[in-house]
Amino acid sequence: MNVLLFGATGMVGQGVLRECLLDPEVRRVLTIGRTATGISHPKLREITHRDLSDYNPIESDLSGFDACFFCLGISSAGMTEKTYTQVTYDIPLAAAQTLVRLNPNLTFIYVSGAGTDSSEQGRSMWARVKGRAENALLRLPFAGVYMFRPGAIEPRHGARSRTASYRIIYNLAKPLLPLLRRAFPHHITTTEEIGRAMLVVARRGAGKQILESRDIIAQARAENVPA
Repeated sequence: MNVLLFGATGMVGQGVLRECLLDPEVRRVLTIGRTATGISHPKLREITHRDLSDYNPIESDLSGFDACFFCLGISSAGMTEKTYTQVTYDIPLAAAQTLVRLNPNLTFIYVSGAGTDSSEQGRSMWARVKGRAENALLRLPFAGVYMFRPGAIEPRHGARSRTASYRIIYNLAKPLLPLLRRAFPHHITTTEEIGRAMLVVARRGAGKQILESRDIIAQARAENVPA
């Protein structure tokens, strides 16, 4: 399987990249982002591309993929709806519209979030925008399109958020996470589980297109792979 990965430098993307590189069925991984990961691996190639709303300059590199894992995202804190829309809606749609033309048999997986508003009418700005993005992506004629809606995420294997406030929260919560996972086993996922679940869904699909935390955890364990 050949995988295209967006957002590989973010916390979720770091975890997904690790699982892709470890998976023996993944032959190659291409990451696209504004900055490189700094990782060297025989399977990995990276493209640093500043304008993530325009893929014409790199179209020749975007064919021959079986799956796209779109992990690029940003916190809505302090952002206007217009600016948040540019990152959360415009960029993934630009990428997906290019990829569906070049790779019609591709499986596209988008990292959304728990509480996303599919009606696009709710009071929460971030949830409305995420809902718009999900709905637009689900309408594209890929071989498979799936929305991942994790809730709380535990970073594993050195994955860390690029947002300073999130890093502080994760550091403070770290001692409690094992207890919280035991108390709420279906509501807290790990970066490792998200990566494993993406690979499982890319290979064999899922029974639904929108996967909440419970579904992500179930998919991660579907092939008896430790997570």
